[in-house]
Amino acid sequence: MSNKTKTGIAALAGVALTTLLAGTALADPALVYDGGGKFDASFNEAAYNGAELFKTETGQDYQDLEITGDAQREQAIRQFAARGNNPIVLPGFSWETALRAVAPDFPDTSFLIIDTVVDDIENVRSVVFKEHEGSYLVGALAAMATESGTIGFIPAFDFSLLQAFGCGYKQGAAYVNPDIEVIETAIGTGFDAFNNPGGGTEVARSQIDRGADVIYHAAGGAGVGVLQAAADAGVLGIGVDSNQNHLHPGQVLTSMLKRVDVAVYNAFEDFANDEWTNDVQVLGLAEDGVGAAFDDNNADLITDEMRATVDDITAKIISGEIVVHDYREDESCPV
Repeated sequence: MSNKTKTGIAALAGVALTTLLAGTALADPALVYDGGGKFDASFNEAAYNGAELFKTETGQDYQDLEITGDAQREQAIRQFAARGNNPIVLPGFSWETALRAVAPDFPDTSFLIIDTVVDDIENVRSVVFKEHEGSYLVGALAAMATESGTIGFIPAFDFSLLQAFGCGYKQGAAYVNPDIEVIETAIGTGFDAFNNPGGGTEVARSQIDRGADVIYHAAGGAGVGVLQAAADAGVLGIGVDSNQNHLHPGQVLTSMLKRVDVAVYNAFEDFANDEWTNDVQVLGLAEDGVGAAFDDNNADLITDEMRATVDDITAKIISGEIVVHDYREDESCPV
């Protein structure tokens, strides 16, 4: 692609953002969604739900935006900041480069980034999660639910954060059954894999063909394809981030809840109450930041023994009796 073409694309993206942001109210908080869009039934939708709860409880509005490509990331942040929106929430590790380019230029604007740590810029709060702890719980449930002895894990692509989900899942499954087989297959090779539900369907079908009868995804918007394939084949899926049990009632064993909604709500509320802090917050089982979803949609799938096991494991992780290895510490997994 020529420099002239790139410049033209960037200019068009800027015009589009200016149009989308026209009329933005000063001082409202802002939320800019990551790839997959607002209603991905997963990560972004959890962020949206947190913003909506804040709006409902306080009556204060917020501004939000769905970008259409990476070229809009920096422009979106910069234009919200220039309009006075505060704080600006960026859910997703893929926002880091754009945040680093913009935040120093707006020292009076507070920024929240979720899923990565930016602790060297004074006006940034970072929120990260112990995904490995929540994934341990759903891994234990998968091992108790499988009939074939083979379960699957599908990340969007090979990335350390996503591998942390998978490693926790494998550890939880091995806690219940040390001989269990876990198949792992990525959907793609980069961030665009989050937007590929068809790829999620294809990969899930390949795992089902290899005997997997419970499949956990860490694939954002592409995960709806994974869950659809599992439901179509009569096997069990496991959702992620938001509670996805309702997408296929009776076919989604559980969902690994990652409380992105809480991180967004807290950011908006803290700023509104003049209690904002620029720090790094880590949310795990002890902080109710992650967990397994139980509701009417999966009630028939969860036995008393399964629920008791999850409760026991949760208590042991919180107490430190069970220490779940975090793949991000040394990019290895003990099982």
